[in-house]
Amino acid sequence: MTALPTRRLGELTVSAQGLGCMGMSHGYGDADEAESIATLRHALDLGVSLLDTSDFYGHGHNEELIGRAIAGRRDEVVLATKFGFANRLGEPTAIRGDAEYVRQACEASLRRLGVDHIDLYYQHRVDPQVPIEETVGAMAELVQAGKVRHLGLSEAGAATIRRAHAVHPIAALQSEWSLWTRDLEAEVVPVCRELGIGVVPFSPLGRGFLTGRYRSVEGMAENDMRRSQPRFADGNLQRNLAIVARLTELAEAKGVTAGQLALAWVQHRGDDVVPIPGTRRQRYLEENLTALTVELSADDITAIEAAAPNDQVAGTRYDATNLTFVGR
Repeated sequence: MTALPTRRLGELTVSAQGLGCMGMSHGYGDADEAESIATLRHALDLGVSLLDTSDFYGHGHNEELIGRAIAGRRDEVVLATKFGFANRLGEPTAIRGDAEYVRQACEASLRRLGVDHIDLYYQHRVDPQVPIEETVGAMAELVQAGKVRHLGLSEAGAATIRRAHAVHPIAALQSEWSLWTRDLEAEVVPVCRELGIGVVPFSPLGRGFLTGRYRSVEGMAENDMRRSQPRFADGNLQRNLAIVARLTELAEAKGVTAGQLALAWVQHRGDDVVPIPGTRRQRYLEENLTALTVELSADDITAIEAAAPNDQVAGTRYDATNLTFVGR
């Protein structure tokens, strides 16, 4: 196993970059189990310790996949999973955070993963019908029972994070953060830093768009969720491509790819930031990890942010329904 730099999420030590596993089962076309397992094992060989999944991804398939991939290597993995989308077999519109469901979801995830504990257990989305104190209280009971080691929230608002942390220490807040999604910087990140909570950005490459590999949705699988996302829609896509073109120019001047530059920008947000770019392919895993070695000066940061101004990103990151689930 290779040594990568590490960072802290609360009291939890992890590799400075993790691996988001959603796309191996969900969201970006059909699964390729053999390729995904090979990539997961290669990630461990390269020193990636943080693997991120959810009971929602692939209706539980992703947890089962990871369970098979890490068999015999459990001690190398900081295993993170999530609960909250109660109707996993339907549309993701039913969120549950009641204590009974928290316990049920944890037991089911442990079975699918084939492990006796989860290192980092997130509430995937906040349930507006259940006080966060009840949800985190139930999660804290899982810690006391030895089934969970550390707690996290995903896409929670600043006030909710404060209330949750008052019940039990929150190790990490997982939310979307990239050059084209920066809304958490105003309130959420300062609260996390005040409370000693690490930040785990998902989609740090803008769902792959900031790599420059996509010029349209043509060629994406019919069940690729990006086909229905506003930023990939006609009109918006063309405007957003101008951002990628400017990033590509800057990246070429530094001898890196646009994706590596965009990911390095996220890595430079702070020592409490651990992005989890997702891929099922080994070559992209290696490319992403190279971003850890990209040095950015203050002038570089200024140039990157000028090339990708947040107020020029066209389209929202989710459709209207899914936007209601974030920032609660």
